[in-house]
Amino acid sequence: MPRPVRVRFAPSPTGPLHMGGVRTALYNYLFAKKHNGTFIIRIEDTDQARFVPGAQDYIVDALNWAGIMPTEGPGIGGKYGPYVQSERNSMYRPYAEQLVESEMAYYAFDTSEDLTTMRDQAKQMGMPNWQYNNVTRNSMKNSISLSSDEVQKKLDKGDPYVIRMKMPRNVDVRFEDEIRGWVVVNTNNLDDKVLFKSDGMPTYHLANIVDDHTMEISHVIRGEEWLPSAPLHVLLYEAFGWESPKFAHLPLLLKPDGNGKLSKRDGDRLGFPVFPTNWTTAEGEVFSGYREKGYYPESFINMLAFLGWNPGTTQELFSLEELSAAFTLDRVSKAGAKFDPDKTKWFQQQHLRLRDNAVLAAELKIIVEGDHSLENLSTVCGLMKERATFIQDILTEGGYLIGRPTSYDEKTVRKKWKENSPALMLEWLTELKSVTTFNAEMIESAFKAFLEVREMGVGAVLPLFRLLITGKGMGPSMFEIAEFLGKEECAERITTGILEVSIVSSNV
Repeated sequence: MPRPVRVRFAPSPTGPLHMGGVRTALYNYLFAKKHNGTFIIRIEDTDQARFVPGAQDYIVDALNWAGIMPTEGPGIGGKYGPYVQSERNSMYRPYAEQLVESEMAYYAFDTSEDLTTMRDQAKQMGMPNWQYNNVTRNSMKNSISLSSDEVQKKLDKGDPYVIRMKMPRNVDVRFEDEIRGWVVVNTNNLDDKVLFKSDGMPTYHLANIVDDHTMEISHVIRGEEWLPSAPLHVLLYEAFGWESPKFAHLPLLLKPDGNGKLSKRDGDRLGFPVFPTNWTTAEGEVFSGYREKGYYPESFINMLAFLGWNPGTTQELFSLEELSAAFTLDRVSKAGAKFDPDKTKWFQQQHLRLRDNAVLAAELKIIVEGDHSLENLSTVCGLMKERATFIQDILTEGGYLIGRPTSYDEKTVRKKWKENSPALMLEWLTELKSVTTFNAEMIESAFKAFLEVREMGVGAVLPLFRLLITGKGMGPSMFEIAEFLGKEECAERITTGILEVSIVSSNV
């Protein structure tokens, strides 16, 4: 009988959550939802030297904004807690000692100076990549090279030590990755990793194995950077006699040019965010986030999902629920995924268009000055959202729907405003005032009749009409704009605009 699906996202609070970390959380979340499983967040803070105050709260806030809500975790609870490793610290030493007793691990008393000396000597001998492994361990100060009496004396004296994994010699470690297939690594290529540190804290390797086992994690879905550690983790499961979870290592996120991993400092340098929300360092340096740039969580998540996964169909726009239904690990790529900032904006644009006009109106009301009804703002959003990427764009590009234009597009003035334009537009104004039912259909009908009588093309009149009403050279339907503004407002704008555009025309 298959195990119930239980997955975890286990970030370290050593700084802000990179978008690659959010993608890892997202894939875990989608996998859990797909299989009616449990999605856990676990804070892995065993590296106290790199702990950054505020980072844990940032991680939780970012995931909440993205809508990736865990079933269990800090502040949520669950029967497998606590979900912060430092709060579980007392449980790890017995497991490390168990490995020592079963001769799967050993005490190492080497000081940092000892290790530096050995590395320097190795470099002088032409071996720059010295490792503490199944060959060199015999020349170091540990419970393998020392006699049992010497070891006991050191323990009794309280000499500092670490516990290292005793890597077997010349053994092929095999495991099947859900994304990459079979992976085989020989132990001669692995070093004796530290499992328990001299400060009384476990390393990531021991703590995450113990936690995954005791929390009954069924699948470990994590970044490719952890693939080199997977053979050690497989050996640890074997050493404890535990059933190993299934592993899936996600592809790297690459820079837009594909040249290297997308790093935390690439974003603002290259002109786009790499964090879900703004992060401010202790020194006051601000790194921009998608939330503060105006992106919707839906567009951010949709973009992330496609960085390394595809649904096998032509569909590109997904809600979180649709992603959960479509997601499978066998559609995740092995190759690195290039980040495309333009495609990210496209996702934002599409999700804005999918939003109900009333919802957009409520968002617009927050940033617009003056007292405007939600009904009017809803119409504004309906007219402008096809031309917007962010809610601010509706105000920037369609400000003439809320207030009169303060400037006129010089390019249109230069190309379209002729000597006879004022008289022509006054004639059109007369016709416009005669429209009894002032809606888009009737205005368009009157406009066509006006062109027909004068035997003129649309391009000779419509750009001038748009220029005087909106100040722009292009935009949505002028007839819908005119209906929204009303006959009186259109008449006043045309009258005022003729004078103002004539002045602009004389200066361009």
